[in-house]
Amino acid sequence: MNTIVAAEIITIGDEILFGHILDTNTQWIGSELTAIGILPARKTSVGDRYDEIIEALRRAFDRYDVVIVTGGLGPTKDDITKNTLCDFFGTSLEIHEEALAHVTAFFEKRGRPMIEANRMQAALPKSCRYLVNHWGTAPGMWFEKGGKVLVSLPGVPYEMKELMTHSVLPRLKQFFALPVIVHHTVRTVGIGESFLAEKIAGWEDALPADIRLAYLPSFSGVKLRLTGYGTDRELVRKALLSLSDSLLELIGEYVYGYDETEIEEAVGLLLKERGATVSTAESCTGGYVAHRLTSVAGSSSYFLGSVVSYSNEVKESMLGVDHESLRLYGAVSGQVAEQMAEGAKERLQSTFAVSTTGIAGPSGGSLDKPVGTVWIACAGPRRTVTRKLQLGTLRDVNIQLTAMHVMNMLRQELKHEPADR
Repeated sequence: MNTIVAAEIITIGDEILFGHILDTNTQWIGSELTAIGILPARKTSVGDRYDEIIEALRRAFDRYDVVIVTGGLGPTKDDITKNTLCDFFGTSLEIHEEALAHVTAFFEKRGRPMIEANRMQAALPKSCRYLVNHWGTAPGMWFEKGGKVLVSLPGVPYEMKELMTHSVLPRLKQFFALPVIVHHTVRTVGIGESFLAEKIAGWEDALPADIRLAYLPSFSGVKLRLTGYGTDRELVRKALLSLSDSLLELIGEYVYGYDETEIEEAVGLLLKERGATVSTAESCTGGYVAHRLTSVAGSSSYFLGSVVSYSNEVKESMLGVDHESLRLYGAVSGQVAEQMAEGAKERLQSTFAVSTTGIAGPSGGSLDKPVGTVWIACAGPRRTVTRKLQLGTLRDVNIQLTAMHVMNMLRQELKHEPADR
């Protein structure tokens, strides 16, 4: 197998550290490097300060084969990347004639005068290879030293992407003998990260040396990302799929999909396979479950409608929840969640219906029903199941987690229903 080539991505600019600009460059660059066989090993963000930029460059160039730097190439005084790179590589700036011609043409085409600050954008470190920026005046710069590569790119995303796509990535493929890197993600729900790790510990310990596993927890469950390295993409892909199949023997009940599949897509596919329909009755989630289900293209073939029954009166009048149940058990109870789901199923004439009722927070709790107490239910052709959740105190988190749990409940019930009823 070819030696793994690893990279660090460095973003420069106070605006990123202060949160004024969202760093989307790193994610995009990491994805593109992976696609050609370069492993993104580290990312670093530094402000517009000389000492910190120098230190970040030194550490990155010592550790990795490729360093991609974005930002700090504009015409203003806070853009110090070029001068810093000169000091780092022991060189000096000089006007690059091709770069000057490009900058001059850029301003002439737009009928704008070119001031000295713009002219100085054509001043480049003597030891770099000039990379033409067809969408702006900030140059791309390619440095080579000791078999390693450092590339400096503008921070403006569309300029950076143009340079990466047409100049940097092709040159990197020529410069290095690159392996292939393939990812395959197994998506799980309904089991925590630590419990999952315990269940697959033996399987994980037996992974080949050229395949790595990463645990990626989120509101929608835990993603298990398998990354394989090799020289033949198809062989690596087949190896990952084989390992994924063996994983199903250990945790199949928790696996809902692969790679980019979201749980609402998995649920929609099951509904289609079974010729079934679904409706929702929501209180504490305020329609968020319906939103997730209908975010899938083609959901109109199985999603019939929703009742957002925030008040008890609507629970009674629209869903047929029994007044005595509300009085005895309260709106946040298994009895009411069950009646909400069954009411939605009956009134909207759906095969399945799910419901949510709870205290999303941050206020409204009591000693016996603290904030985060939620009941969910799923009514199907053969039975109605309910479950109590005890979540935290953050409202948005509680809403997202409740939606995930209720969709997983629906998924589990669908798995036990025969296809094409």
